[in-house]
Amino acid sequence: MELQGKVIAVLPERSGVSQRGEWKAQSFVIETHEQYPKKLCFDVFGADRLAQFNIQSGEELLVSFDIDAHEYQGRWFNSVRAWNIQRVDPNAVAGAMGGMQPGAFPPVGAPVAPAQPAAPANGATAAFPPVQPAAPAAEGGSADDLPF
Repeated sequence: MELQGKVIAVLPERSGVSQRGEWKAQSFVIETHEQYPKKLCFDVFGADRLAQFNIQSGEELLVSFDIDAHEYQGRWFNSVRAWNIQRVDPNAVAGAMGGMQPGAFPPVGAPVAPAQPAAPANGATAAFPPVQPAAPAAEGGSADDLPF
């Protein structure tokens, strides 16, 4: 899965020692640019990835992540782990979208291009026949055979 947004919080780095050796992890909070912004806290695991990504607060990122759940003492917990980070130029994103924020809807009353139905290729007939008007209802009830 992917999510694009601005890093709004860089949480403290965590480290420890396991049977496999030392480990490091750090959590970050990213906020989307939708009409109703959403926040997501994700983890980057491993000293090599932390150094490679070098995430700073205020950066515009495209985060690729996996979501997993694990059980501990009868309770379930979700974990969101980033496996790839790409930096995005916020000016290029706004310019490419005509000033609209990613995920935003056009303003009310803005002209909208009508949807054009796709024409069948090579003169083939459409996959579905044209819609026929419904038959008039019988005088005492409805035309369908539904019991309710």
